[in-house]
Amino acid sequence: MQAKVFKVPMSNPADTSQIEKLIKDGAFKPDDVITIMGKTEGNGCVNDFTRGYSTLALKVLFSKLLGLDLNEAGRRINPIMSGGTEGVISPHFSIFVSENVGGGDGKTPRLAIGASHTREFLPEELGRMAQVLETAKAVREAMKKAKIERPEDVHFVQIKNPLLTAQRINEAKARGKDVATHDTYESMGYSRGASALGIALAVGEVKESQLSDEKICKDWSLYSGVASTSAGIELMVNEILVMGNSTAWGGDLVIGHDVMQDAIDADAVKRALASAGLIFNWRPSEDQQKKIINVFAKAEADPSGLVRGRRHTMLDDSDINQTRQARSVVGGVVASIVGDPMVYVSGGSEHQGPSGGGPVAAIIRAI
Repeated sequence: MQAKVFKVPMSNPADTSQIEKLIKDGAFKPDDVITIMGKTEGNGCVNDFTRGYSTLALKVLFSKLLGLDLNEAGRRINPIMSGGTEGVISPHFSIFVSENVGGGDGKTPRLAIGASHTREFLPEELGRMAQVLETAKAVREAMKKAKIERPEDVHFVQIKNPLLTAQRINEAKARGKDVATHDTYESMGYSRGASALGIALAVGEVKESQLSDEKICKDWSLYSGVASTSAGIELMVNEILVMGNSTAWGGDLVIGHDVMQDAIDADAVKRALASAGLIFNWRPSEDQQKKIINVFAKAEADPSGLVRGRRHTMLDDSDINQTRQARSVVGGVVASIVGDPMVYVSGGSEHQGPSGGGPVAAIIRAI
C-alpha cells in the first residue's frame, strides 16, 4: 500500500480538467482516490457557493468515471472544499490516492492516509459535545484505516464540517430544540471548534473529562496541534482525512508538521518542512522546492488584537472579514518560503493551535 498526492490548478471552481488529464495519462485510477481537497476562490463564509460548486463538479466527474450516482460518488471520493484564496493563494485541488501496491518495509515511515465521516448531525448538535465525540470516533476510524497506530504519528487531520443556516435553526426550533448560536457566521466557528476538539481527543491531546459544551469556543487553552477544520453549507456530516506516517506504507512521500504561534511565524513553516526531512538554511533550493508536494496551514486573526506586541486592525475592519485577511497573511508567509503560491491555507482556527496561530504541515518527496 502506498499513498500518492497530486496537486493541480483550477481555472474556476468547476474546472476538473487537470484531474481528468492525470487520469487519462495514467497517473492514478479513479477507484484509488481517497479524498480530494480543494481551495476555491469564494469568500469562505456562510454564503460561499464555490465550495458546493466544486463539490458538485467532482461528483459529476467521478459519477461518470465510477458508474455511480452522484451521492455515492461523493461518498467514495470524500471531497473537502475550503473557500478563500485571498492574496497570492492560488485555487487548486489536492488529490489523495491510495494504491494497493508496494507495502512498507516495517522500518521506514512513509505517508499514510485514511478517510472517514461521521453520521449526519442534527442542527442542535453542532458546536456541542455530540459533535466532539462523534468526530473523535471517526478520526480513530480513519487512523485505523491508515494503519497509524501511534497518535504521535498523526501529523494533520483535515475536516470539513457543517454550519447552521436560518432554515436549520428553525427546523431545530420546530422540534423544541435550541442551537449553540443563532448567528449563522458564528456557527462556523463553533462547528470548527467542536471538530478540532474531537481531533484533540482522538489523538490524546486532551481528555474527555476536560471537555464540555461550555468549553467549546471559550477555553482557548484546549487545542490540537494537528487539527484543520473548515465549515461549509454543503453538508451535515464531518468529512475527515487523517494524514500521518506509518512503516506499513510504501511509496516516497513523507509528512511533517509544526505549530505556528502567530500569523507571521515563518520558522514554524521551516520546522514543518524539516520534520518531513527537508533541511535547509533560509529557503529551500530550487531542487528542494520541487520535492514539496503541498503545505497545509491554518490562519486566524489574533483575538488579542496584537501580533508580536503590535496592534493589528483585522478584527476592526467591517469591509473585509478577518478570516479572509488572516488567510492572505499566512498564505503569503508560506508561499514566500516554499516558492509556490499554490498552498492550502484555511481560515478560522478555533482550538486549532494557540490563539492567533495554527498547525502547519508539509508533504514532501523523500530525499
